[in-house]
Amino acid sequence: MSQTKAASINAIKIRDLETMANRLRRHSLISTAAAGSGHPTSCLSCAEIMAVLFFHVMHYDFNEPRSKHNDRFILSKGHAAPIYWGVLVEAGILEEKELQKLRHIDSELEGHPTPRSPFIDVASGSLGQGLSAGLGMAIASGLEGIDNHIYVLMGDGEMAEGAVWEAAALASHRELDNLIAIADINRLGQSGETMLAHHLEIYQERFEAFGWHTIIVDGHDVPALVEAYEQAQHHRGGPSILLAKTLKGKGVSFLENQPGYHGKPVVEEQLDQALEEIGNELIFESSLFVKHPRQSGEIANPSITFTGNLDTPHYPSDAKIATRQAYGQAILELGGQIPQVVVLDAETKNSTYAEQFSLEFSDRFVEGFIAEQNMVGMAMGLSKLGKIPFVSTFGAFFSRAHDQIRMAGVSKANIKFVGSHVGVSIGEDGPSQMGLEDLGLFRAIPNSVVLYPSDAICAYRCVGLAAKRPGIVYIRTSRPATSLVYENDETFSIGGSKILRSSKQDQVTLIGAGVTLHQALQASDFLAQEHIYARVIDIYSVKPLDRFTLLQALTDTGHLMVIEDHYLAGGLGEAVALALAGETYKMTHLAITELPRSGSPQELMAYYGINSDNIIAEIKKMLAD
Repeated sequence: MSQTKAASINAIKIRDLETMANRLRRHSLISTAAAGSGHPTSCLSCAEIMAVLFFHVMHYDFNEPRSKHNDRFILSKGHAAPIYWGVLVEAGILEEKELQKLRHIDSELEGHPTPRSPFIDVASGSLGQGLSAGLGMAIASGLEGIDNHIYVLMGDGEMAEGAVWEAAALASHRELDNLIAIADINRLGQSGETMLAHHLEIYQERFEAFGWHTIIVDGHDVPALVEAYEQAQHHRGGPSILLAKTLKGKGVSFLENQPGYHGKPVVEEQLDQALEEIGNELIFESSLFVKHPRQSGEIANPSITFTGNLDTPHYPSDAKIATRQAYGQAILELGGQIPQVVVLDAETKNSTYAEQFSLEFSDRFVEGFIAEQNMVGMAMGLSKLGKIPFVSTFGAFFSRAHDQIRMAGVSKANIKFVGSHVGVSIGEDGPSQMGLEDLGLFRAIPNSVVLYPSDAICAYRCVGLAAKRPGIVYIRTSRPATSLVYENDETFSIGGSKILRSSKQDQVTLIGAGVTLHQALQASDFLAQEHIYARVIDIYSVKPLDRFTLLQALTDTGHLMVIEDHYLAGGLGEAVALALAGETYKMTHLAITELPRSGSPQELMAYYGINSDNIIAEIKKMLAD
């Protein structure tokens, strides 16, 4: 920074920002010492970055953190949460004594940020995800023409994560100049030096190769940071990143640039020494304040839902339609009714049938390409600014983004996932394409809903149910075209089921969903010709499950048989067993029990024991015993 540039910035404000950085350092040291755990050295390295950002650069209304017109901030290096809690104290939002409750079970000030605090949009701390969420927020603001910036503070260690570079590539591709990242390059990770240490020129080359505007800056030089932020704000045509060279533990002699202190609070006499070195100056005058948004207006509702109703579908009764195709038709109608719906797909839109939406509502369709982790992270950001994202790809590929899905759950995000091409019934493509773990993945997310439609009408209705339900919903769609089970005006509910075959003579209950429901119906109809009667239940709501209907079936028939196109673990069988915990019952479970192979759908379903012939054989064997 030249003397001329430095002199053009108010000297008092520079001093106050430097003082503010040290005050944030004090808060970080004191709160982590009180907690007996935390990451103070990671806070000390970004103190000037945070001070300049919040008390000079950002436009943010702390009295209305959900305002769509706020600049947004994501602390991707979530272990530095104590410094953000210190910002809230200095902004007059928290009383300083609240910092003594850091990491306490009754406090919103968690060890890593979560939306338990109203000032946190997305949970962070599982590193490498913040830039994707920021990308989603940048897209959301752009859709509404909002003049704001999305700031994402990353650590240098997390930039080894591939999801960071997935996000970097797409942000450049979409020319998002409202997205500004800051890399706190302090050289030291948890157990040693980071991959690139302090070679900022390599970071610069890499981000520039991805199409980013890069600014190398001394992360402890307040005037230089002021200029760097201003340069990033005025850059047009693509995203910007401040590559800030910092020192871990900055400001404390025995911590600064020293390994071995990651995740360790400073206690007892060392804390006194650290605080003495940092000092306890007050702000020289009230020159520091948080700027209000450039305009006031609408509040982002992170739990917005669909309040209307989808029109009744008009499928011919003799039609054979894949449930994935019905998803495409339903999301197209839903998009016409509610402008908050945004659809994301991972370059599979012609298979998931999201393509129809992309053609009709191109501005609200986000092509995520083959980068599922970034796609899910974007959806998290979009949901937090009042969008209802529907995210589609093959069910198998959601496993690549399991951590992002898990963190979406922690973030209380409002996302609808749609996984197609599930189970061995996809056929010849083989096991790499077969979603066989997906039900278990989504069932494990707290408060999630899992829907598994068996025909086009149910799938169509499930899209409407998902849009009406806040939170995470997974819809499992199938590849094969199947006949219709229901009339066009049939209604469904989350937590419901349908009894499709029933008599007073029922000797067993068949429970299926998706393609196996059709196999169960065929088996039941065949057995009835031999005067063997099997009740059939469509368990389209896998979570929550209709326990009452299961208990009644158990009472009436004495034996349950679950048939599913999913691995033995995590799917329908386990869901049924969990629902019946504490009951005495007999259950046969037909599922995929070994690694599958290529073949036709019919061959594979027969080979792995989930077709009607196997169901019939199992029932006859059961009755003979």
